Amino acid sequence: MHALDVLGDPVRRRILELLADDGELGAGEIGEIVQQEFGISQPAVSQHLRVLREHGFATVRPEGRRRLYALDPRGPREAREWLTPFERFWLPKLDALGTELARGKRARRLAAERAESSGPAAGPTDPAVNAPHTDPATGTPPAATTPTTEKET
Repeated sequence: MHALDVLGDPVRRRILELLADDGELGAGEIGEIVQQEFGISQPAVSQHLRVLREHGFATVRPEGRRRLYALDPRGPREAREWLTPFERFWLPKLDALGTELARGKRARRLAAERAESSGPAAGPTDPAVNAPHTDPATGTPPAATTPTTEKET
């Protein structure tokens, strides 16, 4: 079985995640979590643990009546080595994505800084907006005018 075949199963991936997070777990602890999440039997969990052991993804050591499992770096290393020649297909795209994310973050930061330095935007509750219009030349309100009718013109 190839390393990627081992990783292709979601139950085995979950077991590896547990081992990576917690370091070393007992078979019973792994079984409880995986049985609850995937609804599989204890013998099925044991089969997945056996596959992980046999293909270099997990190690096991007895401690009294318990069997403690830990992540074995050989399996993930083999998968990485197999994938390395293909990185040229996605790494440039991931680099470009990183650049675009950084640009967007910078643009948002600059926009926030501009908004802070220019003060609050004029809105409907802003007194300057609701104040009567003034003549810019004199600073006084315009003279009151009355509407004209056709007879007056």
